[in-house]
Amino acid sequence: MGLQIITIGGYSEIGRNCTLVKVDNEAVILDMGLHMDNYIAYTEEREELYSEKDLSADTLIKVKAVPNIYQIQDLWSKVKAICITHAHLDHLGAIPFISNKFKANIHCTKYTAEVLISILRDEKISLRNNIISHPVNSTFKISKKITVEFINITHSIPQTVIIAVHTPYGTLVYANDFKLDNAPTLGEKPNFKRLKQLGKKGVKALIVDSLYADTAMKTPSESIAKEMLKDVLLGVNSRGKAVIITTFSSHIARLKSIVGLGKKLKRRIVFIGRSLNKYINAAKEAGIVDLSRQAEFVRYGNKVKKFFKKIKHPEKYLFIVTGHQGEPRAVLPRMVRQHLYNFKRGDHVVFSCSVIPVENNIINREKLDAALKKKKVRLFTGVHVSGHAFREDLRDLIQILNPKNIIPTHGNKKKLRAMKELALEIGYKSEQVKILKNGVQVSF
Repeated sequence: MGLQIITIGGYSEIGRNCTLVKVDNEAVILDMGLHMDNYIAYTEEREELYSEKDLSADTLIKVKAVPNIYQIQDLWSKVKAICITHAHLDHLGAIPFISNKFKANIHCTKYTAEVLISILRDEKISLRNNIISHPVNSTFKISKKITVEFINITHSIPQTVIIAVHTPYGTLVYANDFKLDNAPTLGEKPNFKRLKQLGKKGVKALIVDSLYADTAMKTPSESIAKEMLKDVLLGVNSRGKAVIITTFSSHIARLKSIVGLGKKLKRRIVFIGRSLNKYINAAKEAGIVDLSRQAEFVRYGNKVKKFFKKIKHPEKYLFIVTGHQGEPRAVLPRMVRQHLYNFKRGDHVVFSCSVIPVENNIINREKLDAALKKKKVRLFTGVHVSGHAFREDLRDLIQILNPKNIIPTHGNKKKLRAMKELALEIGYKSEQVKILKNGVQVSF
């Protein structure tokens, strides 16, 4: 009995984020994400070999695309809620495939709910779980012994929260994907006041994003990315040339900045790609920002070629497209390889993103960059700041919350060790920092 944490996914790899918090005879699940590389590899292979995909929970668990919830099968009936931090697929993408195993409502922010509803509609999937949205900086009771709090934090997607789980045995804080941005271009600053209050009351354990624990700096603000974009889009002469820009479809703040700069360039702005439409529409439905009135949309892949054929003066456009990681089926790689668009010497191609450091992405981007260079375009890469906490953001969060125990997550062995080294540097003892694998139970 007491307070227990069971690591379901995200502790032995980057992705598949999923943690169970057990309080006596009840439990909540925090995040339910996909392993994107494994999911894409499996679904693409299936599509090549078979007419139908097998997307059953058992199959996706077998190929390590979703968290292995059979590790906690004896606790399925104890789960009272599934709480999601934000709308990135490595945190909510497994819900359509495995949440039906639980008689539990899904709790998230309004934007996250809209993205999830859109995914379910597109994939024609129905859930037994109710989706309940809560404002940021809200608290709600799950049961007599479990109260959940959503605390506003900044990341690269709207309405991201740090989750505090309040129990009779102390408070657990789950900070998986965040940065401490004091000058966000969309939404509010982090709720430092509430985080400091929690630190004074006492935090039993902190589960924390460790992806960039080995990067010795503070994560730059999104306002810096806006200035970088301004410098490239307005500070470099693009007269007579097409401008193509690609970024994360879910990065609404970044897309808002791009649209604003496109207007200053007096270009027609076009979003091209299904996922861009999905996330932009979710932002509209959640009342965050409506970009749909400021641009045109080409939503589906089969319409992209027809669209570009109709364009007589591409130099009058700003094309915002999917494919920043070089994903073969996304718009930008198809523009190059399937000759959907006739690149001209000197056209501007801007990557407002980083390469997510997994093998497939690195290989795909290297191939895409090489193919674009052959087209003699002007290539602008790395026009970006991260949405994840670097080492000094992590130091600040630890010092604000002053947790008794730290559990690093969302990283490979090197990243998790770097998080532990930081904690030891701050003054923690080795036994207070627990590097865990998937399927491990820790009691407090």
